[in-house]
Amino acid sequence: MRLGGRLAAAIEVLQDIETRHRPAAEALKDWGTAHRFAGSGDRAAIGNLVFDCLRKRRSLAWRMGSDKPRALALAAVEGCGPSVEQIEQALAGDPHAPEGLSEAERAALTGDNLDQAPDDVRADIPEWLWPSFSASLGENAVAEGAALAERAALDLRANRLKCGRDKLLKALARFGAQPTALSPDGVRIAAPPGDGRLPNVQAEPGFQKGWFEVQDEGSQVAALLSGAKAGEQVADICAGSGGKSLALAAMMDNKGQVHAYDADRHRLKNIFARLKRAGARNVQVVSPGAGDPLKPLEGRMDLVFVDAPCSGSGVWRRRPDAKWRLTRDQLAARIAEQEAVLDEAARLVRPGGRILYVTCSVLAEENAARVTAFLERHAGFAAAPFGEAIGRVAADESFCQLTPLRDSTDGFFVANIERSP
Repeated sequence: MRLGGRLAAAIEVLQDIETRHRPAAEALKDWGTAHRFAGSGDRAAIGNLVFDCLRKRRSLAWRMGSDKPRALALAAVEGCGPSVEQIEQALAGDPHAPEGLSEAERAALTGDNLDQAPDDVRADIPEWLWPSFSASLGENAVAEGAALAERAALDLRANRLKCGRDKLLKALARFGAQPTALSPDGVRIAAPPGDGRLPNVQAEPGFQKGWFEVQDEGSQVAALLSGAKAGEQVADICAGSGGKSLALAAMMDNKGQVHAYDADRHRLKNIFARLKRAGARNVQVVSPGAGDPLKPLEGRMDLVFVDAPCSGSGVWRRRPDAKWRLTRDQLAARIAEQEAVLDEAARLVRPGGRILYVTCSVLAEENAARVTAFLERHAGFAAAPFGEAIGRVAADESFCQLTPLRDSTDGFFVANIERSP
């Protein structure tokens, strides 16, 4: 497919997302199924274009004076490198391309940049959320929002149980793999520009052997800040598909026990295969069911790891459509869930034990505010130092907010809470 055909396809997918209110990944998958003539390179290029439109929807719409799929796609294409003249040639020379540029579109594409746009537009943040976002991130809010609207690198965690980072770097050298700056286990493959695509690392022999897991460096840092030690009893009570349970098991060298639990049994469905591949033998999956499945853990845990449900604002680089689907009611529901899961953690941790509260959010009301509210509800708990320095996170700090702008990670918040002996 040529540029014009790819542009037409992106517009079609964006229209599907808009009219049917469906996730972008689902719409792209269905488009590929219905258009089997499109090669993998074409599908990757179309996917890049669609996700770029969603990451920067407000700023692209401001430039074009329209938020219609065609306007967004044209602006996103121009932002990837082709000149306006090249875009015009592509539209004119391809029977599968959309119609040519109008005078208004040409003027918009060659017009001013975003210097005069409102801050929330330059940050590509929903207007209703901007007061919270800007209050949470302060003077860097615009730049932080812009960083959340860029493409994300592919981060991997070398599985200490089977493979060191140096060995993994050699195995993935042809992809330009580099060590991450913060996590000692992290490997990064940079996001390619334009039509480029990230490699399918899960097809690599090393992945099948359990040498590594796909995990953002921010998520790796969150696990490291838990300080999980060999021999401890650890509960991962929002385990999902087990990414952090695997990281904790590796930190503990398969000694002690990780109890992996999630209230939604469907989220646990992939954990068993991942545990087997990684060689994580000290993880016990606690299935949700009738009664109180966590009752046997009550008051016994050295560490309760709480990867709380949240807005996902810290991972908008990877899931940009979620940015525009988030509502006030949904945010309020996530906050209520955070309160509940922290209260659940409190009953599991032993005297002298600790809770590590984690979100993939950059919003203060989901992060520090929830920890403060928890401490007000629960006597005998207090914020405690992490005890280990990682990057710019000092050992004597109790709270940490990672962001794409400052740390080149997803936006993760981590807080360490200790129960008095």
